[in-house]
Amino acid sequence: MWLPISLPKTMTEQQTLLGQEWQTLQSNHEQYEKSALLIKLTCLVLTTASLAFGLPLGWIAITIGLCWLQEGIYKTFQSRLANRLLRIETQLRQPESSGAAMQLYSDWLTSRPGSWALLIGYVASASRPTVAFPYLPILLLLGFDGLLPAG
Repeated sequence: MWLPISLPKTMTEQQTLLGQEWQTLQSNHEQYEKSALLIKLTCLVLTTASLAFGLPLGWIAITIGLCWLQEGIYKTFQSRLANRLLRIETQLRQPESSGAAMQLYSDWLTSRPGSWALLIGYVASASRPTVAFPYLPILLLLGFDGLLPAG
């Protein structure tokens, strides 16, 4: 349901709205961090269980890759929140600025990249070291395990 938001009448009201938006987005930003950690832990549990049940290494690697990409997507969403948070912080430091509160999606829509750029952004997020760990080491270990003779 869409509710119209009336524009603030004073600069103080604008600053209050920006502060409320900052608090909400900061909480959401931290929630994305918790979700990313949950994806990592889920991947570790799935990998361990898959190895224990003797599933083919190829299927395990695909599962790890999907978890890695999913975390990359989450981190991309989180970076959008971070960009808006930084913009709000700048507006709060400069009260004379004319930036409106509650503009997360409107701001993003005006600069939304095309589909290929979005996909490239997801891969770029997934390739950051803090995201690649533990997926890349696990995949490397699976690769080495696949090269070792069964015995």
